[in-house]
Amino acid sequence: MCGDRRRHYDDGFMRKVADLIRQGAGKKSLARRLGVSVYTTRQWVLSYRIGGEAALMEERGKRRSYGYETKLAAVLDHVEHGLTKAEAMARHGVASVTALERWCRDYRENGPDALRPRPKGRPRGAKAGPKPSPTREQALEEENAYLRAKVAYLEKARALPAGRSGTGTRR
Repeated sequence: MCGDRRRHYDDGFMRKVADLIRQGAGKKSLARRLGVSVYTTRQWVLSYRIGGEAALMEERGKRRSYGYETKLAAVLDHVEHGLTKAEAMARHGVASVTALERWCRDYRENGPDALRPRPKGRPRGAKAGPKPSPTREQALEEENAYLRAKVAYLEKARALPAGRSGTGTRR
């Protein structure tokens, strides 16, 4: 096992995992023997059942992408036709349970169009159009605020040489 915080496992360790699964170890006994979480061993057992040792060895560290048709077929088999996740994954060559679960959730919430590919990258921002011209009332309020600030500033400036504060009292 590597010293990485994300717990990547080297090939020797994964071969040992494959041997233990081949011998009939379940997810809980595998987790106890190897000191790994049950969730992780469940993923490993599922991957092994779907694609054998090759799926268990190649799945780590690689990111696979699937087309719209593959996603839709896998989701329909699981949601509509009643296949288990493992059966749907094996039939369509999906390597990750998490991906299939996310596709099923998206399909249930937003229909089949949710499985279509989305454009990559950051979306373009909205073009800032010209500011609407202020009404007469708004323009007068702005001018009034500006003039009040100007008068307050001039009063402060006049009070400094006389040695008193802007409120009229001596310092």
